[in-house]
Amino acid sequence: MNSDTIVGIIGSGAMGAGIAQVAAVAGHKVVVYDANAAALDKAKAGLGATLAKLREKGKLANAEEVMQRFTFAESVSAFAACGLIIEAIVERLEIKKSVFAEVEKIVGEECVLASNTSSLSITSIAAACNSASRVMGLHFFNPAPLMALVEIIPAVQTDEALIPATKALMESWGKVPVIAKDTPGFIVNRVARPFYSEAIRIYEEGIADMATIDWAMTELGGFRMGPFTLMDYIGHDVNYVVTETVFQSFFYDPRYKPSFSQKRLLEAGWLGRKSGRGFYNYSEGAAQPGPTKDEKPGHEIKERILAMLINEAAEALHLNVASARDLDLAMTKGVNYPKGLLQWCDEWGADKCLAKLDALYNDYHEDRYRASIWLRRKASK
Repeated sequence: MNSDTIVGIIGSGAMGAGIAQVAAVAGHKVVVYDANAAALDKAKAGLGATLAKLREKGKLANAEEVMQRFTFAESVSAFAACGLIIEAIVERLEIKKSVFAEVEKIVGEECVLASNTSSLSITSIAAACNSASRVMGLHFFNPAPLMALVEIIPAVQTDEALIPATKALMESWGKVPVIAKDTPGFIVNRVARPFYSEAIRIYEEGIADMATIDWAMTELGGFRMGPFTLMDYIGHDVNYVVTETVFQSFFYDPRYKPSFSQKRLLEAGWLGRKSGRGFYNYSEGAAQPGPTKDEKPGHEIKERILAMLINEAAEALHLNVASARDLDLAMTKGVNYPKGLLQWCDEWGADKCLAKLDALYNDYHEDRYRASIWLRRKASK
């Protein structure tokens, strides 16, 4: 794969169009396919408007040239000359497998097939193909043109030679690639789960209200958004579903257990900002609750959530999901954490983090709070 590689995008939604923009700006010819003609027209208009805005702001001098690199197709036959296909459609395994099996019949033998799935098994998707060795995961983050991180996920069957080649290609696109093992949630959607789930747990127990928890994590923890604000921003139709998928995929490990509070919002159609109501009310004139700015309990909230996050990163490192460097890069570049969690562990002290987790385990006697053996060994040193 090089700058002459024609890139195919399956799906013209926000993520598909965003990845298409990244590839075209990097110099590639890009074929965008969608069976929905209206969605394809919307993507074409949206890309044209975006590139025009970038030109007006002086960020893209050759906007017209970039736009000429796109082909918008309603048939997968348009992928025949592509050297890389990136799928960005609905998060349903059987649909993805069906699409990959269909596309494989169209493209050449050297064409790499990649899925942008955020949590589904790449190995399962690859199994639908006759040449499973060319299938891998390429997980971009939304919005793809702005977010630097790309998770590269080889399946069990993936040809190992594709990993460095894909990493070099992503770097040529201006991205920060990390390599993750094909386990549920990969890096970011696995390690970040406690940021949401432990915040909800604290709220459900009545320890603090949502505004206070958000304040503790932003003002005291340095995070850009508090967990409740962020969940509303992402949308509960996305955030809750990822939590549920990761929980099921980890054989119902209690560390990833979803909450009824968030599920009820999803059932009510209160999806967050996109629907005007989530944990917070976004309707015009609605009063927003204020936090209780008491630093002592605020630091306790921050440390409880942070200990759970560090523990998740420690367990991922222990199980070789990714390198320490890639784990920290993923959380700073993928979800804008103020620092890498393993770095944070070093600065805070593994012994202090472990003491926090053990205190929680002793209080609750729930496996949710079990400390990673990696963290326990580090603390003992």
